Amino acid sequence: MNGSAPPGELVLRPLSARSVVLSLLLGAHPPELPVRELVRLVEGFDVGGSTVRAALSRMAAAGDLRRTDAGYRLSERLLERQRRQDEAVHPHTRAWEGDWEMVVITATGRGPAERADLRTRLTVLRLAELREGVWLRPANLRRPLPAELDLVAERCATRPGRPAAELAASLWPLDAWSATARALLAHVDRARRPADRLTAFAAVVRHLLADPVLPPELLPARWPGRALRDAYTDYQREQAGQVRARGTRT
Repeated sequence: MNGSAPPGELVLRPLSARSVVLSLLLGAHPPELPVRELVRLVEGFDVGGSTVRAALSRMAAAGDLRRTDAGYRLSERLLERQRRQDEAVHPHTRAWEGDWEMVVITATGRGPAERADLRTRLTVLRLAELREGVWLRPANLRRPLPAELDLVAERCATRPGRPAAELAASLWPLDAWSATARALLAHVDRARRPADRLTAFAAVVRHLLADPVLPPELLPARWPGRALRDAYTDYQREQAGQVRARGTRT
């Protein structure tokens, strides 16, 4: 997101050919399309055919895509990104009983790159840093923490003495996330051209990846997370329908 716009509106940078290809394959299940069909789909988002083919060749050389007998498929690395995206759109939650997950970093002697990588991994797990080396979140997600985390941290369940809603508001920028989500919903409603809609929904997915997925009782009033997920799910169905329709005309 960049540029200037009236208050409450967003300006989104148009997607590159590479980003259009990735957006389509990340939203496809399975994440594989025939070359001709993929080129035709990307052309529908105002990208020229020669530009699409050049992008596909570069992406295959860079390891983003894998050539198959049928066409192009996401690489193993990007399949993990798709898994995270799917989880962001359809998070697996459970009833919250008041417990919090806590991860305390115990490893020492790590370099800056290792520390940065660990911070990224903990953030992807939707944990937030209370203070240096101490990460936590409400225990309402149905997902195991990776076993390799035990090599660098201790894990436990806890019930902080601080009021839960107050603690959550201090750990995540909930008001800012909500404001951006509402602006994205408004942007989606205004977008009409296919390229503009794809750009808007790519931004929606990125924003959902930053949703802490908190228990409802810890969220501000009128939290727009469900509305944003429903809008993206409807768009996925729309895109899947177009792919099927084009396939029957091939």
